[in-house]
Amino acid sequence: SGVNVENAAYPQGWCAEASAIAAMVSSGETEIYELAVMAESDEICTPCGGCRQKIREFASEDLKIFCFGPDGLKATYTLGELLPYSFGPEHLS
Repeated sequence: SGVNVENAAYPQGWCAEASAIAAMVSSGETEIYELAVMAESDEICTPCGGCRQKIREFASEDLKIFCFGPDGLKATYTLGELLPYSFGPEHLS
């Protein structure tokens, strides 16, 4: 799991997804199987573009991303829907 860390110098903040990925990697894990995004907003909240690419480094385009709000599950997407035509680790070989 991870948390959002806001900073007055916006590029220096950490999204919850990046925090969770860092914790995952430091514990020896190398793959994301499912991902849940929780937000206090009533609007659907999805990972930002930078986090979508970070997630792609550790997951396939079929990864399910569950988006939750205060009242529960609001939407479910695949990573491929949120990041079409992505560039992943398999493109580096």
